[in-house]
Amino acid sequence: MEIEKVEIRKLNIDDYHELKASMIVAYEGWPGAHWSESHIQALLRTFSEGQIAVFVNDILVGCALSISINYDHFGDDHTYKEITGNYTFTTHTPKGNVLYGIDVFIRPEFRGFRLGRRLYDARKELCEKLNLKAIIFGGRIPYYHKYSDELTPRMFIDKVKYKEIYDPTLSFQLANDFHVKRILKSYLPGDTESKEFAVLLQWDNIYYEKPTGKKPGYKSIVRLGLVQWQMRPYKTLEDLFEQAEYFVDAVSDYKSDFALFPEFFNAPLMAQWNHMSESDAIRELAVYTERIRDKFSELAISYNVNIITGSMPYLIGEKLHNVGYLCRRNGTWEMYEKIHVTPDEVKCWGLYGGEEIKVLETDCGPVGILICYDVEFPELSRILAEQGMKILFVPFLTDTQNGYSRVRYCARARAIENECYVAIAGSVGNLPKVSNMDIQFAQSVVFTPCDFSFPTNGIKAEATPNTEMILVVDVDLDLLKELHSYGSVRNLKDRRIDLYDLRTIARDYIVE
Repeated sequence: MEIEKVEIRKLNIDDYHELKASMIVAYEGWPGAHWSESHIQALLRTFSEGQIAVFVNDILVGCALSISINYDHFGDDHTYKEITGNYTFTTHTPKGNVLYGIDVFIRPEFRGFRLGRRLYDARKELCEKLNLKAIIFGGRIPYYHKYSDELTPRMFIDKVKYKEIYDPTLSFQLANDFHVKRILKSYLPGDTESKEFAVLLQWDNIYYEKPTGKKPGYKSIVRLGLVQWQMRPYKTLEDLFEQAEYFVDAVSDYKSDFALFPEFFNAPLMAQWNHMSESDAIRELAVYTERIRDKFSELAISYNVNIITGSMPYLIGEKLHNVGYLCRRNGTWEMYEKIHVTPDEVKCWGLYGGEEIKVLETDCGPVGILICYDVEFPELSRILAEQGMKILFVPFLTDTQNGYSRVRYCARARAIENECYVAIAGSVGNLPKVSNMDIQFAQSVVFTPCDFSFPTNGIKAEATPNTEMILVVDVDLDLLKELHSYGSVRNLKDRRIDLYDLRTIARDYIVE
């Protein structure tokens, strides 16, 4: 199954027939275990916000159903029938303190793409948005029937917890930060696979605040994953993909929202054309660019992380450009270009500069991406800041420390000037068999503005120089809002636009 598009949205009644078909397949070992249309109508009428579906290529393949309850009225010793009000959902209350999970499922052929994790993450976001204490539900243990003759439910749960036994439902829930509260007997009559046992599971909302009459705030933390890439020989494109997926997997394990790769990270593949001129070799490398983009788009979906692919050579007509892609975790992608090319890139490769300066929309807000040399031109990031950019990503490639210093100190200045975060990621190591790409020097960093809410030196975190690694960093977008209005200095507000302005000629865009 080729996944081209993934969408998470609220369920509506028009989706029912696809919902029913998916449930029948998902609960193949439990005949008749699907909701009637009247049940779904009742859930949507009662709490439409809590019914979340995942669509792949516009087809419903999974769902998460829930209600909000006052958990103190039920306690830990309850049945599914009791918690749902005999399946009428009259137990739901807008004044509840817990989000209670009614159902979660994914069609079998779509398991392995981490779609279930997306549904759980959407539930967690809803729990935080509604300022509820926790998510609680009774989880099935469908593999228990295989071990029930030799293991008690408690023994089974312990073995699953320590990965001595695998259970598709419980193992997944434990991996998603739920903890076991207790065992429930006769929780779900008819669930022969679980022997009618269930595990009461809970995820605690660490952002919960006791009601004070004010509207609860929203979570503004965005997690960045920077890949400090080691240049090493790769015989095939598949070898490169294997290393790239390793890093995407690692960044995803830390639940990062973005993975940032360096400029020309795919340069090792040019070794096979080292007998050619430098300009011919890089044009051969450009043949791989669309295949690499498609692979990253697939990884973004599978690992649920927005991937900034660094940059790669790309032929637009007869002209060679330096481009990259924002591969969003919903399956869409968008290209960005290097605007300014260095004298060496023109001399050795014949590169042309791009012509479009734009912010890119993501599920974490608008971001900007400038490739290496571009960050040394303050006009570009200022235009992006005027368009709403709060995080600027800079994939770079530098060979010497003085070259790296130019990128580093200019990126650091851009964070202050534009009241934004700036993340830079580069490559390390050497490529003795690739002309014009012999050595690399890098230290990946996340820079911040310099004010009381931020580190005094404007450095949120930095990698070890010239060492292959990842750097995972949380940035708080709300701090930027406070800085803009109440900072010690206000660089964006205090500009003298009565004396000067900034414009892009290609689109006659004037910053005022």
